Amino acid sequence: MKAFTLSALALSLLLAGCKPAPTTNVAPAAPQAVTAAQQSSATKESAAAKDWWQDAVFYQIWPRSFYDTSGDGHGDFNGMTAKLPYLQELGVNALWLTPMFEAPSYHGYDFTEFYQVESDYGTMAEFEAFIQAADAKGMKVILDLVINHISSEHDWFKRSAAGEAPYKDYFVWRNDMPAAGSGWGHAWSDNDKPEAVWHYNDTRKAWYYAAFGASQPDLNLRHPDVIAEMKKMAKFWLDKGVAGFRLDAVRFALEGGPDAQADTDETIAYWQDFNQFVKSVNPEAYLVGEAWVDIPVAARYYGAGKGLDQGFDFEVGYKILGLLQPNAGGEAQFGTMQSNAKQVADARPLQQSVLQQNVQQRSDSVAPLHFFAPFLTNHDQERIAYQLKQHDAKAKLAAAMLFSSPGTPYIYYGEEIGLTQDRSGHDVFKRAPMQWDNSKQAGFTKADNSWVEQMELFGEGFPNWWPDFLAKQLEAEDRSVAAQQDQPDSIWQLYKLLIAQKKQRPELGIDGSYQVTQLDNGIVKIARELNGSKSLFILNLSDSAQDISSISREGLSASWSFDLDGSQLAGHGLLLLQTTP
Repeated sequence: MKAFTLSALALSLLLAGCKPAPTTNVAPAAPQAVTAAQQSSATKESAAAKDWWQDAVFYQIWPRSFYDTSGDGHGDFNGMTAKLPYLQELGVNALWLTPMFEAPSYHGYDFTEFYQVESDYGTMAEFEAFIQAADAKGMKVILDLVINHISSEHDWFKRSAAGEAPYKDYFVWRNDMPAAGSGWGHAWSDNDKPEAVWHYNDTRKAWYYAAFGASQPDLNLRHPDVIAEMKKMAKFWLDKGVAGFRLDAVRFALEGGPDAQADTDETIAYWQDFNQFVKSVNPEAYLVGEAWVDIPVAARYYGAGKGLDQGFDFEVGYKILGLLQPNAGGEAQFGTMQSNAKQVADARPLQQSVLQQNVQQRSDSVAPLHFFAPFLTNHDQERIAYQLKQHDAKAKLAAAMLFSSPGTPYIYYGEEIGLTQDRSGHDVFKRAPMQWDNSKQAGFTKADNSWVEQMELFGEGFPNWWPDFLAKQLEAEDRSVAAQQDQPDSIWQLYKLLIAQKKQRPELGIDGSYQVTQLDNGIVKIARELNGSKSLFILNLSDSAQDISSISREGLSASWSFDLDGSQLAGHGLLLLQTTP
């Protein structure tokens, strides 16, 4: 796995239609203009009819950690239903549920059933009630669909290992382990370790391919039966009322040899075919892919308009973090982020262009700008609050950079309150229970112990870290939803404002111009404008108060100004100015 370290001084980007605000004592970095070809592309996007996901704000839920109503320490469907009013108040209008099919693991990415819900979360009827309740509140729900692999405990794999027809070739088998030096290994790494992806099965006396570990064998997505079953599964859940799917590990669908384990033409074609089927079931169904890779490669999954509807922009979170926490580390756990690797190899501070490069790369890619969904972190990454050392002011700046960026934003549950984690090392630290209030177990469960204290889920000798971590969070008294809802300048209140503005203000959509200017005193201006409607984000990236009197505020009023004292913007402060609607 690669570890990436980012640091940056500044950013600057000019897309059509905006002029830099005048300055006196400080000088802005020279902006760069979008090309005429890019302007033409933007005009075409504007003219096209928008799909619902272009105006969505997504909220990612880890169901096991969201809210427990049954008292067993595990979050459940009824818990998500109970918290829909909270999500509605926050303002999100689309939800992504991480895997909720029956699985032997706590995380669910190795499910054993295609058509059954995770029993820890409740019944199918309770799931259906949740979908209906979300729909009644105007919220779309997408499911995490794992097509690349399933559990080694799945009946298919057991029958395949036994050589039963027709299951024999439902997985990728070979009689011999590839030799060292042949190039086989994790596709997201530059290693040469065939044993990392090829695993021996005693029943069949053969080796099977499993990129994510022996317990998660890859499906043979060239087999017509497997292809048909994946489509059947998708239709089953679409018929239940879900709005689409987040597709796990899309880069690795069809491996073509040691030098073709990711991003093959055959893989792109597979997703085009899958999308065509999904749209035949529901023309408004949505597919977003997890392609943990640099933007030019991720854009290929657009498939010339016949592939996925959107793909995650993994780069923007790294760049935002690098601006706020120089020398911060960001591990591409299942990804191949060559741009970040190059920045590390260069061993020098990034110049003024980290966000410029990000948006420019999106604009220059083979996919339209609206294809990309920016986010800060997800369930596979260290929480942003943890990486920022629970610096709430920096967390607010991160939120402002996210929501000022073009595209469909995703929020990982708890980011809106600065939810952190105890330590690095195991994925469970990134996926701990939501903190609703300052009562026992932070209001997540009435049980004496939450699921993270069930040590049998994590292997022998795993430490019970939760009690001490929880005690520290409760002692702080300001880390919960309830506490932050009572604070007018909390992270939660800012997220609520930004979500509302993202949905209501036209300039914050894809069509709005985007200009980022860095001043010499550490002040950054991010301007979005469309047809005279303007939002100006003023961010202080320095740790001391800075004078912003040189920045024109004519025609603008403050929507967020807690950090402003006269003309002094506090260290790591944020000011949001906007025209009157």
